[in-house]
Amino acid sequence: MRCSVGIFAYNEEKNIEKVITAILNQELSDVEICEVIVIASGCTDNTVLIASKLAERNSRIKVISGSKREGKAEAINVFLREARSELLVMESGDTVPEKNAVEKLIAPFVDNSVGMTGARPVPVDNPKTLMGHTAHLLWNLHHQISLKNPKMGEMVAFRKVFESIPQTAVDEAFIEQIVTKKGYKIAYVPEAVVYNKGPENVSDFIRQRRRIHCGHLNLKKETGYKVSTGDPLKLIYLVAKQARPNFIYLFFTPISIFLEALSVFLGWFDFEVLKKKYIIWDIAQTTKKLKQ
Repeated sequence: MRCSVGIFAYNEEKNIEKVITAILNQELSDVEICEVIVIASGCTDNTVLIASKLAERNSRIKVISGSKREGKAEAINVFLREARSELLVMESGDTVPEKNAVEKLIAPFVDNSVGMTGARPVPVDNPKTLMGHTAHLLWNLHHQISLKNPKMGEMVAFRKVFESIPQTAVDEAFIEQIVTKKGYKIAYVPEAVVYNKGPENVSDFIRQRRRIHCGHLNLKKETGYKVSTGDPLKLIYLVAKQARPNFIYLFFTPISIFLEALSVFLGWFDFEVLKKKYIIWDIAQTTKKLKQ
């Protein structure tokens, strides 16, 4: 099965070589990566230079750069226009896939009823710190829910059954609802691991999470679609279920819950009062220091 990989980058000089190299070095048997398309939008650092040097050494890499930052949705639309394959893999420039992630992610497409698959994001943060604990807690909840009701995020693959998406702050979720409305199934692939980095401070955490919550509210208003991780009662149940009798869990978890609840409220405020859509948003800078 042939696929095209799109890597989306805005000022990712610290990680772009790592993620491109990880894609090129994937262990593959039934899958072929025919091209790697790097879409760099409005970068003011060395992202484009680093990616272009890699492209000079490998003909599979194509770098598309724009001087103006137009938002990730527009970058995805560029990828949709440029990609030659019918199976597309989409990955953020601030993540790194495990060595067999693409093979695992593409494998379910042997079933023609599957239209989209999602990898399992695993944070590299230290779980013994407050923000590290928060990152691991949230992504583990994402994992537990996705095992029964898939939710796509961070690294996904999908059939090219649409031409574009509108401006949105939650691109994977928007693609998820397009694919499901076309009658396809979505599949969570926990064996396909992609490493990411959570925010290191409260400010970056709230900045990131309020934007996501606002985006999901806009998605529900515009399409009627609600992601599986949007049920607060289910989240509370899972937090209680995985409680551990140790100091870190008992001390940090209530703070993590408070920060998430505050972000949900601020996301609601952005949506209802400020009428924001987060087409282009401020980056949570501490999520870019990925070491794996």
